[in-house]
Amino acid sequence: MGTTAFVLGGGGVLGAVEVGMLRALFRAGIRPDLVVGLSIGAINAALVAADPEPEVTDKLVRLWATPEISEVYGDSVPRQLRRLATRAHLHSPAPLQRVLERSMRAGVTFEDMRVPLHLCAANIERAEAHWFSTGRVVDAVLASAALPGVLPPVEIGGEHYLDGNLVAYPISHAVELGADEVFMLQVGRLERPLQPPQRPWEATNIAMEIARRVRFTRELAAIPEGVRVHVLPGGAGADESPWAYRDVAAVGRRVSEAYAASRDYLTAVGH
Repeated sequence: MGTTAFVLGGGGVLGAVEVGMLRALFRAGIRPDLVVGLSIGAINAALVAADPEPEVTDKLVRLWATPEISEVYGDSVPRQLRRLATRAHLHSPAPLQRVLERSMRAGVTFEDMRVPLHLCAANIERAEAHWFSTGRVVDAVLASAALPGVLPPVEIGGEHYLDGNLVAYPISHAVELGADEVFMLQVGRLERPLQPPQRPWEATNIAMEIARRVRFTRELAAIPEGVRVHVLPGGAGADESPWAYRDVAAVGRRVSEAYAASRDYLTAVGH
């Protein structure tokens, strides 16, 4: 039997889109043997690895619908920008940590996962990608999802980490771990043209998106023979502004649109 990997990437903070994709996979009878994640995908990846059953999508819907998720990233951007005079990030990671610990149990470790979990973060001191596969899962998720300028770096073992989307695209890591069928879940259509940033807070997102697309193209070109990679579509919700995360009421719509688009894709490829 082959090894099936669910790979959950970044691309904004519209994590509910990936939940719709996960729902389509589980309803098609597809289960992961391995879960790899980074950036916003690390949050969803951790819960799936802990409970790789269809019911986990219901838990994820509740997570992304909680008011604490919008609190994770704070109030209006202009108001938060005024606080940058005294700190190097816009928002506190405390609400995200509370949500994760409530959803997963504070001390849960990678060794407790039901399927292997690997999460990537950017190590500041060594300027390289670091893959977490041991230790406390919540700490690794916070490190992997620490979007520069939005959330502060996370200190683990005396070193500091930022968003894994800065340094890696996770498909190749899944292949290195033995996956021969990869389902790639991410937010945003990679073929959609980007536009120059119009506001200061858009610059980081655009810069990271450019780097993400370059790595994605290179990784797909380097996929070895015999490995199947499916890039699941996210529907219209995947194209929303990365600042739309405050619209908690839209979570259900994003999940439904992504589910329908990914369901149709899986049917078309025979799953």
